[in-house]
Amino acid sequence: MCNRKYIAVSAPDLSASERTALLNAFDSSWISSKGSFVTQFEEEFASFVGTRHAISCTNGTSALHLALLSLGISAGDEVIIPDLTYIATANAVRYVDAEPVFADCDPHTWNVNPASVRRMLSPRTKAIVGVHLLGVPANASALRAIADETGCALVEDAAETPGAKWEGIGVGSWGDVGTFSFYGNKMITTGEGGAVCTNNDALANRLRKLRGQAADPHRHYWFDEVGYNYRMTNLACAIGVAQLARYPEIAEKRRAVRSWYEESFAEARLRATLQQCPPQAYPAWWMIGTELDSMPPADREATRRILEARRIETRPFFSAISSLPIYKGCRTDEGCPIAQHLGRNGVMLPTHSKLGRDDVHRIVVDLAAALKETVQTR
Repeated sequence: MCNRKYIAVSAPDLSASERTALLNAFDSSWISSKGSFVTQFEEEFASFVGTRHAISCTNGTSALHLALLSLGISAGDEVIIPDLTYIATANAVRYVDAEPVFADCDPHTWNVNPASVRRMLSPRTKAIVGVHLLGVPANASALRAIADETGCALVEDAAETPGAKWEGIGVGSWGDVGTFSFYGNKMITTGEGGAVCTNNDALANRLRKLRGQAADPHRHYWFDEVGYNYRMTNLACAIGVAQLARYPEIAEKRRAVRSWYEESFAEARLRATLQQCPPQAYPAWWMIGTELDSMPPADREATRRILEARRIETRPFFSAISSLPIYKGCRTDEGCPIAQHLGRNGVMLPTHSKLGRDDVHRIVVDLAAALKETVQTR
């Protein structure tokens, strides 16, 4: 096995364009949070998403924190989030001393179920966070309707789905605010980085103030509230500008990877299913996930170990957040059984633009063999 090519679960897609932009920023001597690339990236990313404003920041978690702060979410408030998401979504709610409330998932798209969101509404609900999971947009129009009916704010956590659309409208523009991540494994990467997008001018001004230590824009070193040092660097934004220009190429490569997985899954007749994308959605494939048929967590991990021995890297799905000790006792929709099931049975497969058709075929063939071996040794 040691002479087999190693297939990583993720890899950034970087080119000479990113290197040139980075060196231009370096040579300008503007290497911190001011510089022409910051302005350019924010303007171009806002246009890309379809909003009037994009406020760059240090990462996707700080973007969520800023979003909730700008909306005035605070102690005593409840924020409904999906139970199946990365921990940052819940942590950001706790950063503002609010309480996360967990809604369950759709069994086919794995995104938050709007019907479950409705069931979890209470007089204390002040915001709904709709996460677009793994690259498939959540039902943004249904979440927008709930927010409008109840007077709650809608935050879109689009960390994993830049460029995706719901009903032809870009994710991140349906909500009062939308947040993005540019971590190294994302489709658009700046190494570390994030952004908050909005069409609301007042919110945009508030976000910019909070991002920069809440400094008075007209008086040096004057602060009238607690702010945060969440600014993105000109160096990182330079990489972002180049990545944005190459986004169509990067996204098309990942669409090809998804199609190869579909072909290979059909051929292998696996006891596993891929995430479904509804007709209203235009996806941005961040990670290809597969739900293994009702396997105990020990079997899933045994399958992953076999794949690792065959030099294929994978990741388990995010654990359902309500199952984690730090979020025990939070309100859930009857324990969120679908999120719990997916958290136990899901595996993220290698997904990046450096994969070829033969790589994907090998991954699926080896997954089928690993599943068979796991069942046989149970």
